[in-house]
Amino acid sequence: MHTMITRRTRRSSTKNRRTAAAWVVVRGWVCGVLGFALSALGTPALASQTDLVAQFNALQGQMEASPLKHAMLLQSSETANGLRGDVYAIVEHPVQNIGTAFSDPNHWCETMLLHLNNRACTVANNAGAAVITLSVVRKFDQPVTGAFRIPFDFHVKESTPQHVEVQLYSKSGPLGTSNYRISLEAVSISAQRSFLHFSYSYEEGFMARAGTLAYLSLFGSAKIGFTIVGKNADGSPSYIKGTRGLMERNAMRYFLAIDTYLAVTGDAHARWNAWYNASEQYPQQLHELDLATYLAIKTTDAHH
Repeated sequence: MHTMITRRTRRSSTKNRRTAAAWVVVRGWVCGVLGFALSALGTPALASQTDLVAQFNALQGQMEASPLKHAMLLQSSETANGLRGDVYAIVEHPVQNIGTAFSDPNHWCETMLLHLNNRACTVANNAGAAVITLSVVRKFDQPVTGAFRIPFDFHVKESTPQHVEVQLYSKSGPLGTSNYRISLEAVSISAQRSFLHFSYSYEEGFMARAGTLAYLSLFGSAKIGFTIVGKNADGSPSYIKGTRGLMERNAMRYFLAIDTYLAVTGDAHARWNAWYNASEQYPQQLHELDLATYLAIKTTDAHH
């Protein structure tokens, strides 16, 4: 009897180790790619110019009172089939500059490559329409040869001196994820300032959801987002965790990439430094690596 129990215990232990190893693989793919997802979180409803102005008027007080070092609001939500993240911000850039920058798919590549997990980006023409293909690694220190490639259809809905509206869409992703959507809208609020709305959303199947939850429970339990959900015993803020925390971290990284691209002219190296320094304003949420390592990775990627 003792021998039978021992054998069963060994089989159970082996099975548990195999299951744990499988979850490591799953969470690596899901969280590395969803880190962009980006990427990506339901269907964002874009506003007309009039609606966006009304939205600015409704949110202005909250944005200006934000504790996030910018006049901004950062929101995350669970949709019927996935997740969504939204950033609403007052930015010190004329809307014409936003339109000029982000009506060009090549500028989107330059912007998205500021993110530490995005390692390559190309633009191609498909029947007269631009397609942006982004290569995303599971972890920032992995080679670009192991990246997952996500092709986004690129559409400029409107670009005028008063209003900008751009969308990116990808039908499918890894491990059952689908319908990746990224949108950028902006409306002029003065000669030098704009109200900007950035959103991303995606849908996910069972494997994607299970992998994300496994990662967050085993390896990402200490990672936090930006929404304050209460207070800790010492009186310090308690921040949101889990899938919404994951979304908020990446929504902030992409907002900072957009703001950096608009603010910093010149070579890519200047933008790398600026994006890294902007991210380090939020070390609890966004710190992953030191500046030297980040610059080395981006320099290597730029020479591929």
